[in-house]
Amino acid sequence: MLNRARWGIAAAGFLIQMALGGVYAWSVFRTPLTDRFGWSISQVTLTFTIFVAVVGPAAMAGGLWLNRSGPRVVAVAGGSLYGLGVFLASLSANKLWWLYISYGVIGGAGLGLAFIVPVAVLVRWFPDHRGLITGIAVCGFGAGALVTAPIATRLIASAGVLATFATLGVAYFVVTAAAGFFMRDPPAGWQPLGWAPGAAQTTQRADFALREALRTWQWWALWLLYFLDLSAGVALIAQEAPMFREIAKVSAMDAGVMVGVASIGNAAGRVGWAAVSDVLTRRWTFVLMCLLQAALLWIMPDAASVAALTAVAFVTLSCYGGSVGTMAAFLADYFGPRHVGAIYGLMLTAWGCASALGPLLVAHLRESGGSYAAGLRAIACILGAATLVPLALRPPRAKTA
Repeated sequence: MLNRARWGIAAAGFLIQMALGGVYAWSVFRTPLTDRFGWSISQVTLTFTIFVAVVGPAAMAGGLWLNRSGPRVVAVAGGSLYGLGVFLASLSANKLWWLYISYGVIGGAGLGLAFIVPVAVLVRWFPDHRGLITGIAVCGFGAGALVTAPIATRLIASAGVLATFATLGVAYFVVTAAAGFFMRDPPAGWQPLGWAPGAAQTTQRADFALREALRTWQWWALWLLYFLDLSAGVALIAQEAPMFREIAKVSAMDAGVMVGVASIGNAAGRVGWAAVSDVLTRRWTFVLMCLLQAALLWIMPDAASVAALTAVAFVTLSCYGGSVGTMAAFLADYFGPRHVGAIYGLMLTAWGCASALGPLLVAHLRESGGSYAAGLRAIACILGAATLVPLALRPPRAKTA
C-alpha cells in the first residue's frame, strides 16, 4: 500500500514545486517594472538576485527544521511565506526597497523553506529510483514558468504589474499550503517491496550529518560545480523575455510565449537528465551538460529566428534543470539520504551566488556593450572551465556507523 501511496506524495510535491517555480517567470516583470517606475535593468534584476541569495540559507534551515518538526509543517509555513512575499510586492509602487524586501527577502525565504521539503521527502520514499525521483521532485519547479509566464503576461497587459503580483501571491499560497499537507516521511526502516540496496546505490555505510559533509573536500567541489553550472541557466532565466525581444525582434506577448516554451526544457531536463545520471553516472552527466550549455550559449546571439532561439534556450534550460534535478541525487549518493535536506539546502547557496554572477554579469555587459553577445559568451567560457570539476570528483571516504 505504501508503494502506491508514495506516488500520491510525489504528485503533491510536484504541485508545490510548480507553484514555487513561478519565480522563473521573473523576466516577464522586468520590462513592465522598468517602464512604469523608471528603474534600471540592473536595479530590477537585483530583486531576482536577492530572492535567490535568500533561498539557500532558508533551504538549509528548512532541512534542519523538517528533521525536528516534520515536512508538513515546513512545507505549509514556507508556501505561506512565499505567497505572502509575492502578494506584498503589489505594494511596491515607486518603492524599490520594498520590492527587494517583499519579493526578494520574504518570498525567497518562503521558497527556500518549501523547496527543500519534496526533495528531502521523496529521496527517502524512492531509494530505488534516486536520480529519477529527485528529477521529478524539482520538475514542477522548472515547469512553473510554463504556467506562470503566459498568465502573468496577460495579467500585466490587462490589470498592471502590481495587481499581477497580488493575484499570483494568493494563488501560490493556496496551492502550496494545500499540497503541503500531504508531505510526510516514510516509516522508519521502510523499503520498497522487492528492492534491496545495491553497491551502486550509495557510496557510504552511514549517513553524513551536515557538519561531517562540510569536512570533506567533495562537498566544496560539488558546491563549486553547482555554482558555475547554474550561472548559465539563471542568467538566461533572469533576462529571457527582453533577450528574446531584442535578438528575435518579437513582441512582449510572443516573448512571454517563448519563455513558457523554453521552460518546458527546464522541467523536462530535471527528469530526463536525472534519469540519465542513474545510468551514465552523476559525474559524466554533469560533464556533458556543462559542455552542451557552453556550446549553445556561444551561438545563442546569432540565433535570430524565433524557432532557432527558442530551441537553443530550450536545450540550455534543460541542462540547467538537469543540474538541479541531478545534484540532490549526487549528494544522496555521496553523503546518504538521511540529512540530504540540510546538506542540499546549504548547497543551494551556490544558486544564490550564481544569481549574482550570471544575471548581473549579463545585465552589466548588456548595458555597457549594447547587446547580449558578450555576456552570453563570457558565461559560455565559465561553463567550459566548469567541466574540470566533475572530472576530478571521487566519492568521499566511507564513513562507518
